[in-house]
Amino acid sequence: MKRLKRFSLGVVALSFCGLSQATFAQEQADFQTWLTELKVEAKQKGYSDELIEKALTGLKPYPKAIKSDRAQPEFKRTFKRYSTKRLSEWRIKTGLKMKKKHKDMLEKVGKAYGVQPRFILAFWGLETNYGTFTGNNDIIRSLATLAYDKRRGPYFRKELFNALTILKEGHIELEDMKGSWSGAMGQGQFMPSSFLQLAQDFDGDGRKDIWHTHADVFASIANYLKHYGWNDQQTWGRQVTLPDNAKSLVEQVKQTTPEKGCRALRAHSDKLPISQWNELGVRRLNNNDLPAVSLKATLTVPDGVSGDAFLTYGNFRTILRYNCANSYAITVGLLSDKLK
Repeated sequence: MKRLKRFSLGVVALSFCGLSQATFAQEQADFQTWLTELKVEAKQKGYSDELIEKALTGLKPYPKAIKSDRAQPEFKRTFKRYSTKRLSEWRIKTGLKMKKKHKDMLEKVGKAYGVQPRFILAFWGLETNYGTFTGNNDIIRSLATLAYDKRRGPYFRKELFNALTILKEGHIELEDMKGSWSGAMGQGQFMPSSFLQLAQDFDGDGRKDIWHTHADVFASIANYLKHYGWNDQQTWGRQVTLPDNAKSLVEQVKQTTPEKGCRALRAHSDKLPISQWNELGVRRLNNNDLPAVSLKATLTVPDGVSGDAFLTYGNFRTILRYNCANSYAITVGLLSDKLK
């Protein structure tokens, strides 16, 4: 993060209790000055005075957003710890119940977008516990705080204006625009830019309601995956066992040319045909040969060669477009397998 001339909001978040009253007051004043300038830009972008006044007046910094941005569990925890917590008995059992309860709609959406229902369920379950916890954070306040922070300021500034556009288009009321500390919203946790590009009005009521309407929630998740190249004739990958020479094997198959895309792919091997992985001694969990399919796959060992190992296919890259973290993407895949 670039060093700021004034105290950054990150300092407020990380050592909030240690700030003097004078420093805290100055930080608040700096934020209000920044907010005044933001309102001028919003006016120039064509947002109404009424919307600007309602959405942006009276905002205060939200230190929790900064703290959370620096401690995301997908990057701070081992894969084993992350996945074990999220692949809970409750999440699996509830997912199977939801699969039965919403069977007709899931199948209808799955057919319309070419995405297997179990993957729609897996994203829904992992993101918001099947819609039961979508976040209670004020989206505008969170985005304004992160835009002011400067670590990823330009990105969150754009997302803030996208959120204003969503309000302008009438998809949700300001007081109901709640979500995560990062600005992700609804039962599928879409950032405002993803909402504007990919959210769906599947029930045809004129609103893309990813907060309350299951048809819109499922269709939006499916459309996101379809947009980024999902292939419903394939799965995501599989957990595998490695041969006794696992350490030397991992060294042998390291990427010769870095794979483009999400930075998480840097922790993957070269792409090799399944037949070649078989020849190298990689096996299914039951030690049988890998399936005889004409796919290429990469190997990743998120906790090192002594931990779990996975071969991943093309759809895994699409999962990473939702969240660029191997722990997250593998856990989505494993949850989807439990929901078959």
